[in-house]
Amino acid sequence: MFQRRRHQPSRLIDVRGDGDGNPGLLIPGELREAAVLVPLVDRPDGFTILFTQRTAHLASHAGQISFPGGGVEPEDEDPQATALRETEEEIGLPRHHIELLGNLDTYITRTGYRVVPVVGLVRPPFILNPDPYEVDTVFEVPLSFILNPANRKREGREFKGTIRHFWAFPYGERYIWGATAGMLVNLCEVLAEAVEG
Repeated sequence: MFQRRRHQPSRLIDVRGDGDGNPGLLIPGELREAAVLVPLVDRPDGFTILFTQRTAHLASHAGQISFPGGGVEPEDEDPQATALRETEEEIGLPRHHIELLGNLDTYITRTGYRVVPVVGLVRPPFILNPDPYEVDTVFEVPLSFILNPANRKREGREFKGTIRHFWAFPYGERYIWGATAGMLVNLCEVLAEAVEG
């Protein structure tokens, strides 16, 4: 269902990003490697997706909703190792609670990251211990909400004098947008293909 290949930085196929639908959006020439975990939680009443909301004081992406993850470190064997390490560091979810299912398309952000979204199945019960410096809160959204096309919006906002277009999933008081929403659109496409296939 998901791609099970190793990350290939030079490969241009299966890549998406903030530049999609935004001609002229400048992306830094040198990209930093990163990975995030897309955690599918197997709840008794249906799957959910776990998100973090970043603290307001962080230098980048302050207050935004994201998946647990971050930059690749030299000791990380592959993007999967990065995603598992960062998830444990950010929210205290041990890797033995996570079954890796594969990768979504690599996502390039306007802030200069090449991100590999790694999908993992998380089985409760588990206890989280979020890092209070990085994570303001952790919450879950039903997968059924994300999969409903009516809940997916293509929106625009002025950025440095130009209208920038992006995906968004408004969910109650939460506003999931940007790279995280773009990865969710990819997840929806992959799951829809699996059902059709």
